[in-house]
Amino acid sequence: MSRIFGNVCQNGYVVRDIEAAMKHWVEVMGVGPWFYIEDVKTDWFKHRGAVSDVRMSIALANSGDLQIELIQQRNDAPSLYKEFLDAGHEGLQHMSYWTRDYQTLYDRALSLGYVVGHEGAIGGERGRFAYFDTQAHPGTIIEISDISGSKGAMFAHIRKAAANWDGSDAIRVVR
Repeated sequence: MSRIFGNVCQNGYVVRDIEAAMKHWVEVMGVGPWFYIEDVKTDWFKHRGAVSDVRMSIALANSGDLQIELIQQRNDAPSLYKEFLDAGHEGLQHMSYWTRDYQTLYDRALSLGYVVGHEGAIGGERGRFAYFDTQAHPGTIIEISDISGSKGAMFAHIRKAAANWDGSDAIRVVR
């Protein structure tokens, strides 16, 4: 548990082939079902303060209380995902902390000297997220994510599906 951010709720893996990564997690790790969004629509996205037209696919599943996120960037737009891959890395890129009081946690992080690497929103103002540039060691970027809106309900649904998963219907496309 972080004294600043609380419990880690998600581990995020940046991958070059999301379909192969989902297959690995299902067949080797036994984790699923995966909720796959091939073309994520962000409301807005900024990398290091500048607007970026990042295109990505994501897949989400739970292993117990921990959500696993797979991310494949689909273009060359600036992002921390691209920086991670360009540095020769693939795999665990960030740990995410979830909050229903996003602005307070965001402001607290900034007051402690954290610097935003990229940020955006999915699903409206209550779907904001920020990745703080803490990449001194690969896999240690900190994300905070607002779950007070529809994203929180979706995450709860994914956790519930994983708790009762029998191995069938391993990849579920979200439109």
